Amino acid sequence: MDLYSKRKYLIIGLFSLVSLIIVIRLFYIQVIDSSYKISAASNVLRREINYPARGVIFDRNGKLLVYNQAAYDVLITPRELKSFDTLSFCHLVGVDKAELISEINKAKSYSRFKPSPIIKQLSSQMYAVLQEQLFKYPGFFIQARTLRQYPSKIAAHVLGYVGEVDQKIIDGNPYYENGDYIGRSGIERAYEDQLRGIKGISYKMVDVHQIVKGSFENGRLDTAAVIGKNLVSTLNADLQAYGERLLSGKVGSIVAIEPSTGEILVLASSPTFDPGLFVGRERSRNYAKLLSDPYKPMLNRAITSSYPPGSTFKLANALIGLQDGLLQSVRYSCAGKGSSPIKCTHNHETPLPLISAIRESCNSFFWQSFKSEINHYATPADGLDAFRKSLLEMGLGKKIGGDLFSETSGSVPSVAYYNKYYGAGGWNSLTIRSLSIGQGELLVTPLQLSNMVSLIANRGYYIAPHLVRGIQENNVALDTLHFEKHVFAAGAANYEMIVDGMEQVVEKGTGRTTAKLDSLTVCGKTGTIQNPHGEAHSAFVAFSPKINPKIAIAVYIENGVWGAKYAAPIASLIIEKYLKGKIAPNRQHFEDAMINSDLISTMNIEHGD
Repeated sequence: MDLYSKRKYLIIGLFSLVSLIIVIRLFYIQVIDSSYKISAASNVLRREINYPARGVIFDRNGKLLVYNQAAYDVLITPRELKSFDTLSFCHLVGVDKAELISEINKAKSYSRFKPSPIIKQLSSQMYAVLQEQLFKYPGFFIQARTLRQYPSKIAAHVLGYVGEVDQKIIDGNPYYENGDYIGRSGIERAYEDQLRGIKGISYKMVDVHQIVKGSFENGRLDTAAVIGKNLVSTLNADLQAYGERLLSGKVGSIVAIEPSTGEILVLASSPTFDPGLFVGRERSRNYAKLLSDPYKPMLNRAITSSYPPGSTFKLANALIGLQDGLLQSVRYSCAGKGSSPIKCTHNHETPLPLISAIRESCNSFFWQSFKSEINHYATPADGLDAFRKSLLEMGLGKKIGGDLFSETSGSVPSVAYYNKYYGAGGWNSLTIRSLSIGQGELLVTPLQLSNMVSLIANRGYYIAPHLVRGIQENNVALDTLHFEKHVFAAGAANYEMIVDGMEQVVEKGTGRTTAKLDSLTVCGKTGTIQNPHGEAHSAFVAFSPKINPKIAIAVYIENGVWGAKYAAPIASLIIEKYLKGKIAPNRQHFEDAMINSDLISTMNIEHGD
């Protein structure tokens, strides 16, 4: 009897367990795993990604810099493919047979069950023709996309470009999948998360001819795409275009900043290119051509090339000496072109004070001031450490921050650097004297030079230079961005001495012939940089007006002969155009000369590293 009871309960228990397993499985299939239902009906379902419109980009005055245009990708689901007339299909979409077969094989290797793009960025006209014939090609379907368009064809280095994701990106970020696009450089990359929006997904019922018959389960599983946010950049589009014209035929860059805010008005690098070259089906071919160009048009020289600053660096040298209390009343003698550890370029008054030394760009003065700054400390190593620390605080020789993707740091040599070559205690201020005039191992970017001038224009602070003013969502009020403020406290009176010296450079010094404006006070500093590979480089830094400055600028022209030859007139033209709106008739010849001059055809290209 007991044995019978035990068997009865065992059988009941087994049936109950099996029933429970079946119920749980059915519940999982029908309620939880909705993807199972889709998979089971995959012969009549299509998963479509709804790509959001990427956010557009405006200049500071509301002028459109980047917008979107409709385009279409052809996708396949490999397991649904059937035999088709490849030649006829190739004719429809304008690809050759080998390319088509290669793309189909790539899609198969990626997944036989997931859709993959095989032909990208069809025009609206080609899409209309293909759509009528698509029923002949089972497994193929079309997906709407958008392409970036550039109405002004300017600021290619600033705006950047959008490109297809690779496997590394897919593996590192679950948002992206095969066929997606991502910002690859410039603003497009720095603000990718804001610009891209959020993808949506739709499940469609289709018949055997790939014709959509309706939404699956009335769209219960669909998600809506969220359009990207718009960006308002800091650029002045008209001034940017003007700067690029002035740089034509030259290798160099312009960086202009609004000192009080750190907003970049102009960031131009030359040679440049049409940003539209990275759009459409010719993108890969155009990319290869630009990459192989010996003049490196894709290189953003304004933020990624670093150069010796030459005599523009004398401003930083002087500011450190003033901060240390060493230059306020001192006068140093100059032997002109005569014998000296560092010879001067010309004869002038001697002995001379700081303001006159800035005006005359006196090498001898700044070598002696540098020596006093280094020897002000117990050892040359301590002096260089202090000197280097001050330069880094000014934003020289380091990445400044802000939002500039691919910014490089440049280099301010350290004690360890000189110890490696000369041995500890084997060097002194005389050994490293070339630093005093911005030569030798010192390297900075044009961005850093412009930022240095912003620091002086503001009399003691700078805000990290940046390219985006704010973010706008759904066309509502702008969400203004804020960037870090940096202070270099050297004393108000000391800054005024630097400013007065810069004013004299333009009024009656090395910049008087090409940088002086009749109706504006320009404070500047020329720089002629030794170049072992050809003509000297030309540099000029400036700000204007003297009181309440509106623009600070750095111009660097490779093989530009001397500072006042190319860099100074270009900088003064940008200042005049921005502050006055036009170029005065008596300065029109400078504009014509800069636009029409061609240095590239006569130079051996040697960009900064």
